[in-house]
Amino acid sequence: MDTWFSSALWPFSTLGWPDKTPELNYFYPGNVLVTAREIIFTWVVRMMFMGIEYMGDAPFTDVFINGIMLDEQGRKMSKSLGNGIDPLEVIENYGADALRLMLVSGNAVDNDTRFFYERLDPARNFLNKLWNATRFVLMNLDENDGAPSCGGETPCNFGVDWKQDGSQKTGLTCGCALQTEDKWILSRLNNLVKEVTEKLEDHEIGLSTQKIVDFAWDEFCDWYVEIVKPRLYGGKDGDTEALASRAAAQSTLRYVLINIVKLLHPVTPFITEDLFLALQSKEETVMLSQWPVYTAALDNPTAEKEIDRVKEAVRGIRAVRTEKQVPPSQKIAIIIQPVDKNAEALFANSKAFLGALSGAANVEISDKQPDGAISIVVSGGTIYLPMDSLVDAEKEKARLTKEKKKLEQEISRIDGKLANEGFMAKAPENLIAAEREKRENFAVMLSKVNAELASL
Repeated sequence: MDTWFSSALWPFSTLGWPDKTPELNYFYPGNVLVTAREIIFTWVVRMMFMGIEYMGDAPFTDVFINGIMLDEQGRKMSKSLGNGIDPLEVIENYGADALRLMLVSGNAVDNDTRFFYERLDPARNFLNKLWNATRFVLMNLDENDGAPSCGGETPCNFGVDWKQDGSQKTGLTCGCALQTEDKWILSRLNNLVKEVTEKLEDHEIGLSTQKIVDFAWDEFCDWYVEIVKPRLYGGKDGDTEALASRAAAQSTLRYVLINIVKLLHPVTPFITEDLFLALQSKEETVMLSQWPVYTAALDNPTAEKEIDRVKEAVRGIRAVRTEKQVPPSQKIAIIIQPVDKNAEALFANSKAFLGALSGAANVEISDKQPDGAISIVVSGGTIYLPMDSLVDAEKEKARLTKEKKKLEQEISRIDGKLANEGFMAKAPENLIAAEREKRENFAVMLSKVNAELASL
């Protein structure tokens, strides 16, 4: 008999068939078969018809087809080509988790993957980022297992409520008033849990992993952690309101980070186990912890929309700083003119972290338009950046004057070429068109420089 025919009996012959054993009754049929595309007919199909013939039912409902690992040139790794990669060497240099993350993230089902060492660096950098974020959170938690009190009887431990036997149940139990940014990140995490769970159920492991990485790096580390820093450093003088705000930020940080660790654990089991044990002491291992569950109560489209407004404002201010070459160490002034009362309340409540993220010495809410300021129109209002806080007027005039002279010289040089009958007669049409395009670009740049000089 062909080897594949005997292998076709594998789903039930290993469970005691033809005897009716408890194992056979419990494990047959299974759910998912993981295999490669080259043996779909030789093995998968034969298991199907053997199972239907002898057991009366297909041995599995889903077949997960893995792609294969290729070298940098797109060739299949083989001994004859000598192009294989020793995973132990990669693990020695980068770590097992970084290798697993690189192999999984962003890959679609059944796609072959080229192995590039360059792809390992972002994976390792992300895990370092997650490790450092956890260190930051732990440094800013209180002693009582990361569940700081807001001053009331209920601990700020929403979403992670523990039963007497140590098992976990979900539900909002936070006794403090959450800020808009807390509600935003909780809502974004809630959507992530839903998306990742759905993708995993559809066996889209690569896409689900990429979603976790994007959320953890961008929304949690780059935005939320930075947003709540002023609150974490406040409240130490005994201010009751500031203490409650600090407690809410601590609990939100811990809750979101624990759930990121849980979602990422199937892909990077080693680092997530360490981080999970560091963040809590109620459970002995993340492997037996409850998988995060989507909770409708955490959905908050309003908070998401409001924080998106603040993020838009920060990006706009940062863009102006970059354009004006304002050094990071230089503090600027920000004046915000909101469009309505709701926007005014949002920007007023966001002054501390908006200023911190934008490198501002002060943020002012005003209904008046200041003179001599750069304006940035955003959702909810207009932001004004006074020029005297952005640049040294005399230095900026000197720089712009020098730039103006350079642009005028370039335009004059091109005009001379285009006015030269010999050049126009001999030069190819594409070269002439390129020179005319250059002149148009220089003219636009000159107009902008003149406008900036006029504003000074």
